[in-house]
Amino acid sequence: MASPWSRRTFLACSAGAVAALAGGAAAGVDLVSHGVLPGKAALDQLDGACSLPATRFAFPSGVGPTASGSFFSSKRNRLVGYSIGYPPHHGPGSRLPLVVMLHGFGENHANALTGLTPAEAVALAQLGDPALSGDSAQPMALVTVDGGNGYWNPHPGDDPMGMVVDELIPLCQARGLGRPPRRIGAMGISMGGYGALLLAEKHPTLVSAVAAISPAIWTSYAQAHAANAGAYDSAAAFAANDAVTRARSLAGVPVRVAAGYGDPFYPGVQALAAALPAGSVVDFGKGCHEGSFFAEQEPASLQFLARNLA
Repeated sequence: MASPWSRRTFLACSAGAVAALAGGAAAGVDLVSHGVLPGKAALDQLDGACSLPATRFAFPSGVGPTASGSFFSSKRNRLVGYSIGYPPHHGPGSRLPLVVMLHGFGENHANALTGLTPAEAVALAQLGDPALSGDSAQPMALVTVDGGNGYWNPHPGDDPMGMVVDELIPLCQARGLGRPPRRIGAMGISMGGYGALLLAEKHPTLVSAVAAISPAIWTSYAQAHAANAGAYDSAAAFAANDAVTRARSLAGVPVRVAAGYGDPFYPGVQALAAALPAGSVVDFGKGCHEGSFFAEQEPASLQFLARNLA
């Protein structure tokens, strides 16, 4: 069952967060209507029945700074933007573990999270989970970056995964973030959830823990191509970047995956869950592929990473 913890703990909600949640829900429906997600008819029949109460965020310790910029990516052959959020009482120059947060389809570094900025996200993570411990979690930084709409796998002339590994992470490490012995976590929502899993599968010695919210998982190239012809360039590309068949690569990497019963990707996430190594955390519960579910799962996912990056 989905944990009610986040709704109990965070008691003050900003108008901006509510607006962002509404935008996330609208974005999810828009993706379905344009064929990016499967199951349009089923989602139409639900007509909002899977929506959850708005998650309420609060930041009793305050919010740290955010540093944004851009760099030319030789892997993506374009300028990409990024944002680094620091936890309270930290900022540029701090040496911290790092979470790489990958955005969903149609999003970018500025709106990779639902209802949260990168700095707000790590402020939540630092609170810890009182259900598990009264102690604060390990402070960590979080970076978002522009990855395009290519499902974080390589395409001719555009390699967003290569950009993350060979350019973004070294940029952050040069600033003291995720530099050994500090650790690196991966997180993502929807397309970004798939990307975070793929990043950890392909680089298990680099990524110390991964959390995926509503990951966009297909179980065959035909299924993926029918829903979104641009996700993979070929059946061979799908096979090389299939998160389900590569799941055994996550042995020894703490994994958390969450998806709603009403999510059109739910069958694919079930297949993924069956392939994950023993000990992986899988949270299935009420919800669809939209903002209210994403937001409900963000605090628990962030704190899972904070515990495993300590």
